Amino acid sequence: MNERMKAAFLSHREVMEALERELGPKMIQVTDLLVDTFRNGKKLLVMGNGGSAADAQHLAGEIVGRFRLERRGLPAIALSTDSSILTAVGNDYGFEAIFSRQVEALAQEGDVVIGISTSGSSPNVLSALRLAREMGCRTVGLLGKDGGSIREMVDIDLTVPGQDTPRIQEGHITIIHILCELVEQALFGEKKHEI
Repeated sequence: MNERMKAAFLSHREVMEALERELGPKMIQVTDLLVDTFRNGKKLLVMGNGGSAADAQHLAGEIVGRFRLERRGLPAIALSTDSSILTAVGNDYGFEAIFSRQVEALAQEGDVVIGISTSGSSPNVLSALRLAREMGCRTVGLLGKDGGSIREMVDIDLTVPGQDTPRIQEGHITIIHILCELVEQALFGEKKHEI
């Protein structure tokens, strides 16, 4: 096996082990938060830029559709998907407002707003999370590196330890899958069969 490939696999394993060791209790907190949110008829809003936008869509898709269990859909919206909103708000108010304007329009007190940022410092994610808190939403950050400025802004941070963006993104998608599985089991596990 190529040395670069070996190094990538080793780095991936180290991040996965650190996730379990360092973020397990916080992931349970986020699970409980999401379960409570959906039980109370509230929704999830999730956002990110670039690869994190794709992760936001992935998370919303698993929540609205299904992860492992046949069940009813749950309310989740990825704020990175509507090109007309993104370009109109970006054009009229600037790129920093593309998520905060949607939070202003769509969020309600008691909703959960998740921001995904590998650097922890995306200005548009930060401003949207700040507004979400002001509106009475609970906030979560899927972050990387040292968590950046977003880490101090959110109610719960899930900061993937490490500096390498690809490994951070791999950590984020692992967290997303585990959260989806735990939420689904908590809400529907004893009532529905697995497909």
